[in-house]
Amino acid sequence: MTLLRRAFTLSLAAAAAAGALLAAGCAQFPTLGTGAAAQPPIVFVHGNGDSAALWHTTVWRWESNGWPADRLFAVNMPYPQARDDDTKEHPGRSGSADQRRHLAAEVDRVLAATGARQVVLMANSRGGLAVRDCIANGGCAGKVSHAILGGTPNHGVWANPGFRPMNEFNGAGPFLTALNAPKGPNGHEVTPGVRWMTLRSDNNDKFAQPDGVWIGARGTPTNVTADGPALKGAENVVLPARDHREVSYHAEAFAQAWRFVTGTAPATTAVAPQARVTLDGLVTGFTPAGPTNLPLAGAEVTVYAVDAATGARRGEALLKKTVAADGRWGPLVTDARTALEFELSAPGFATAHIYRAPFARSSSLVHLRPERLAAADAQGAGAVVRFVRPRGYFGLPRDVVLLDGATAPGIPPGVAGVASSQLKVPSADPRAVAGEFRSGAIAERIVGRTWPVAAQRVTVLELHE
Repeated sequence: MTLLRRAFTLSLAAAAAAGALLAAGCAQFPTLGTGAAAQPPIVFVHGNGDSAALWHTTVWRWESNGWPADRLFAVNMPYPQARDDDTKEHPGRSGSADQRRHLAAEVDRVLAATGARQVVLMANSRGGLAVRDCIANGGCAGKVSHAILGGTPNHGVWANPGFRPMNEFNGAGPFLTALNAPKGPNGHEVTPGVRWMTLRSDNNDKFAQPDGVWIGARGTPTNVTADGPALKGAENVVLPARDHREVSYHAEAFAQAWRFVTGTAPATTAVAPQARVTLDGLVTGFTPAGPTNLPLAGAEVTVYAVDAATGARRGEALLKKTVAADGRWGPLVTDARTALEFELSAPGFATAHIYRAPFARSSSLVHLRPERLAAADAQGAGAVVRFVRPRGYFGLPRDVVLLDGATAPGIPPGVAGVASSQLKVPSADPRAVAGEFRSGAIAERIVGRTWPVAAQRVTVLELHE
């Protein structure tokens, strides 16, 4: 049996039930000692097209287990979308070298700020490729103790030299071929001197599928299997039924990361609420080539407390701000019981009314992007409602996903690969609208209000989990 297939399966539906098994596997991963060395800085790296905002619940879980907030950092890649051809400039997108350089600079910044000798890197998807490249080629070797890669397409989203041959995600292309070249005396695929762990799904990762349906090539073999994210020389862990994002952002992924770094199971995978919550983040935008994580100066942000049962505003605005050059929309002081509406407007975009369940803890990663409303979205609608899950995908029949009391539209059965659902409401008359999501132990319900699409307004119901 190869190392790629020597992955073990752990289900952490209940942390107590898994405690003995986790403890049994800790001998090969000793603890980090005592004092500050036992809590090294952790740098979180997001995936393709995403932002640091996706890590806020993971950060909460580390904090809830006693990790200092000032030793938890999340990278915002300026241009998060990959180029079609990694070797050619593409304004508004980034190449693998751009990702490597930005991460290397962030590692140096964190080490200087904390005085630590090494960091832990935890990444989702494309972010894991930047981690591997930085350690192998970008000066991060010796600066990283542990590397945790969730859903990273280490052997490609496809592996075909005849299809987009210079793309970063082609397992047969030069970038991944070089990263996967044998290293060290055992011919491992990982760079020696770092402890490596991969987290992957059994068969529910949209980018580790044998058929090319999720890359727009249905019926074409990808030459990639569910084993694709695993690496020779790493501890390869399977999280059953988890999707491409959940293998990084789910509570089960956190529990594995904590165990890998500390040698023990976490005390809890729940988020411990704070009485006083301070929120802040960036407003970012888009280029014609895709999303950016650069500040969108001039955007207007207004935040309201809302009734969690109706979405109705409770009193005057808690905050109203025109975003300056730094992109920050906050800070906002609230509590862990108050549901919120973020009204976001920017020239050239629709006005978004983003409804969120109460934030359990403080976060500076509440990043916002405005909404784009195409003519087809508005056609035949009085209002448009979007139900979004940034830290995971909707999967049927695995999950229960309801929008306005019915199964949310636009979610195909099978592999979980859709993170949003859009509903056209015939009437423009304002009313309450609910999004409900249930998956295993996760249950989240958000209620917002509809807004007239004729006024270029859209309702967004955004999940935490």
